[in-house]
Amino acid sequence: MLVELRINDFGLMEEVHLILEQGLTVFTGETGAGKSMLVDALGLLLGGRASNEFIRHGRDKASVEGIFSNLPQHIINFLKEEGYPLEDNMLFLYREINDSGRNLCRVQGRTVPLSLYRTFCEGLVDIHGQMEHQSLLVTETHKELLDSFGGEEHLKLLARVREAALRYRNILSRERELLRTERDRERREEILRYQIEEIEKIAPVPGEDIALEKEKKFLQNSERIVNLVTEAYEELYNGADGMSGMSAYDQIGAATRNMEELSTLDPESSELSKELENIYYSFEDFIDKLRSYKDGLEFQPGRLDEIESRLVELHKLKKYAYEIEAVLQKKSEMVTELEEISHLQEEKENIRREKKDALTEYNNLAEELSLKRGIQAEKIEKGLAQELQDLGLSAARVEIIFTPVTEPSPDGAEQIEFYFSANVGEPPKPLAKVVSGGEMARLMLAFKSLLSKIETVDTFIFDEVDSGVGGRTITKVAEKLERIAQNKQVLCITHSAPVAAYADRHCGISKIVVQDRTITQVSSLNEKERVEELARMLGGESMALGLAEELWQKKTAKS
Repeated sequence: MLVELRINDFGLMEEVHLILEQGLTVFTGETGAGKSMLVDALGLLLGGRASNEFIRHGRDKASVEGIFSNLPQHIINFLKEEGYPLEDNMLFLYREINDSGRNLCRVQGRTVPLSLYRTFCEGLVDIHGQMEHQSLLVTETHKELLDSFGGEEHLKLLARVREAALRYRNILSRERELLRTERDRERREEILRYQIEEIEKIAPVPGEDIALEKEKKFLQNSERIVNLVTEAYEELYNGADGMSGMSAYDQIGAATRNMEELSTLDPESSELSKELENIYYSFEDFIDKLRSYKDGLEFQPGRLDEIESRLVELHKLKKYAYEIEAVLQKKSEMVTELEEISHLQEEKENIRREKKDALTEYNNLAEELSLKRGIQAEKIEKGLAQELQDLGLSAARVEIIFTPVTEPSPDGAEQIEFYFSANVGEPPKPLAKVVSGGEMARLMLAFKSLLSKIETVDTFIFDEVDSGVGGRTITKVAEKLERIAQNKQVLCITHSAPVAAYADRHCGISKIVVQDRTITQVSSLNEKERVEELARMLGGESMALGLAEELWQKKTAKS
């Protein structure tokens, strides 16, 4: 409950200080006196939009300060959890804006970010602005309004439904992405399988191409190789034509024998003899190797064709890489990619299972929410019928229509719309099509009255809730506000004298001029001032004063 309010340099309000209590407090004044300014200041205090246009001309800042008592338990818990001092269960809020556009927010004297400041404001006050009842004309708000009657457990269930719907939508998005790329993946898989099969069919061996090129070159020169080897062997071992008939081998052998004989005649030549003997044996060994090489030369018929054919096959693989080792590495990468694509298929199956499970979870939660909404709708329909009767709409009834939706929605499995009928024998029709301005104002007040019985909010602010209502009906509105205020704090800005007459306290809002500057002041009215203000609201004539005194007498008689 708001127990104290201070406003400084806010628009025309230079300095306003109000002490507030439980019950019905009304604020009245001439058009343009600054009643809407008071609502703007309260909105700023409660975390609303800030603008340097709120700052009084000639000043560099504006501020609003409020003290709240009887705090909701969730705010008490939050204060304790965050380590804020808590004296007598009172909450101190301070909001300041300066001409540079900067915001200053304080909770319990500590400066805090605006986002955290707003957390402390949640659930403190329910503000009904001049245009709020128009929200009933917007079908999308009907579901939110119904859910607001459900209490904490109902809202927790709604949060679970929203989480389940979000989870389902995320899975659906993943599935769509997989399906979108599925054709590309299938084409890629086909290409990979073909390429891997081609490489495996050719089955290259590291270094094979180099060895085959070498062998190919050898086979292409086979005739020349045979001729060269044969000629070399003949010249070295059998002797060449036109020679003395002795081969190089025979000549070295003869020379070796001569040197052996020489060494017997001249011992000093023995070293030379041994050296030549070594040459002879080495030459003999070389002749044996050359003979073996010559005898070992074999040229398989068709081998060159085989090699050339194989090299053609290996050449096909150069589109993957120039060297065989790189081709094999590329194949390994292809196999890995193919396995990953196979895993994507598994992922597709997993997503289908996840989607099925998520849809089942959503349907179960949404069904539970629908049942609770149905029960809540019946209670609201009955409660509104009584509230509307109290407000002079004895034949009016509200019917809450549920229309199933086909796709999982964060807001549940149905669209919700309020239907309304004000007259006996007339079927309910969509609210936006049949309700009048006065009926709309009373219908919203009926909703607020119902909410006041279940909400933990202690303070309700009504800005001209009686707009469009007149005659005897306005008395019904006044009585309803008075009834809400029996257990709550109700702050009401009104142009209606009957509503003002029913108030426990009456504050007048007026403008005065001080030193060529206009100031809006808010002051608590005494009994005489209240009667005079009621008379002004009734027209200001002498007859109006009599009516005002009559209204006041009725008020005091009830008290």
